[in-house]
Amino acid sequence: MKKNILSISLLSLCLAVTAQTKKVTADKIVGQVGDKIVLLSDINNAIADYKRQGQEAQLPPNAECAFLEGQLIQKALVLQAEKDSLVVSEDDIEAGLDNQIRGFINAYGSKEVLEEVAGRTVYQIKEDFRIPFKERKLADQMRGKILENIKISPVEVKAYYDKIPKDSLPFYESEIQINQVLSQPKASKEIEEYCVKQLYEYKRQAESGVKKFDQLCKLYSEDPGSKDNGGQYNLNRTSKEFDPTFTSSAFRLKEGQISNVVKTKFGYHLIQMVSRSGDDAVVRHLLKIPQVTEDEIKISVKKLDSARTLIQNGYIGFGEAVDKFSDDESSKFNGGSITARDGSSFLNIDQLDKDLVLTLKNLKPGDISRPNVYTDERGRKMVRLIYLKNRTQPHRENLKEDYNRVADRALEEKKRNALSKWFQEHLPTYYINIDEAYKDCSSLSNWWKYSSK
Repeated sequence: MKKNILSISLLSLCLAVTAQTKKVTADKIVGQVGDKIVLLSDINNAIADYKRQGQEAQLPPNAECAFLEGQLIQKALVLQAEKDSLVVSEDDIEAGLDNQIRGFINAYGSKEVLEEVAGRTVYQIKEDFRIPFKERKLADQMRGKILENIKISPVEVKAYYDKIPKDSLPFYESEIQINQVLSQPKASKEIEEYCVKQLYEYKRQAESGVKKFDQLCKLYSEDPGSKDNGGQYNLNRTSKEFDPTFTSSAFRLKEGQISNVVKTKFGYHLIQMVSRSGDDAVVRHLLKIPQVTEDEIKISVKKLDSARTLIQNGYIGFGEAVDKFSDDESSKFNGGSITARDGSSFLNIDQLDKDLVLTLKNLKPGDISRPNVYTDERGRKMVRLIYLKNRTQPHRENLKEDYNRVADRALEEKKRNALSKWFQEHLPTYYINIDEAYKDCSSLSNWWKYSSK
């Protein structure tokens, strides 16, 4: 059972609450494990949520059976978690609910729109979701406890691989593993002062009523993520997604107030507090990025050229060069590895920017490029050293080149089997009841064995 089927999304619950405020519909219990019940509306809302998100093609056959099975699994895990005295702290629940609510606000554009759509206040929505959220967390904890000691050995990996028919093995296109050292050229003091002067002029225009702040953001902001939206972001005081200086500066403002110029690692900002409710706020910002000249770029190129010489002469390794020379703090924790969205270090060519593709063209595994100047997704001039760690040829999956991939799948299969065994042992110990409407669900056969007549 896929993880995304095991639980009902909060968004579907949100829309379910909306429907219930407008019209009372018939509902009934369709499944029960111990004192934990599954309602018909739980199943219907989960399926409707898939369709609303355009994922109808991904619904499994007999979706009602699959979603009921997922809910029964979750209820059994929650029941056992309570028996084993597992605990989810109120702080964890509160933080998780706040994060979900922020996601809804981002999706709908504002707290007011969310409350209008849901027909509930944010506080009421949080309370409606508290028990389902806690149950999901308990189920995850119990699942983790059951599987915490499941490991996989090389012998088991080989046995798993040998069972796969050779014509069913996946085929991989050419992939690469690359690491980088990044240097961000620093703009001159004069350019930075000019940016600050521009921003204070924009602030004067907004505060004097010459132009509205959101119009100034659309005209002059250099943040592509918010420019077209008048510079607007939904912000939470505890969020790690924003620069801490930006967040702390924003929350010192009163509603409608515009900050003085704020400097962060992204550039210089004006911030306006639009509205605030506790630790949540809607803000607008106007970003200016000081432009660098060829002189500043040459300084970064010279720095990375020196780093390349040190690496090639054996004085330092590439990982040490990342630690000493890179201006990208996040890359220092993984040796400068460039990863895909799923966290994999194996990348396809189409996942790379065109400048990087050209840089790699003449590199062999083990080679380090000369300093390469490029423009990043934020429009900043950057300089990088590229280390081509590995390049695979198109090939059918094998243990030599793809051991980690095979091992991951083998481990997942072992965990599924362990979880299945755990349920076979524990189902007889629970009170189970399933509605007769689901008697033809083959996936529920083990549950029906112990269902109360």
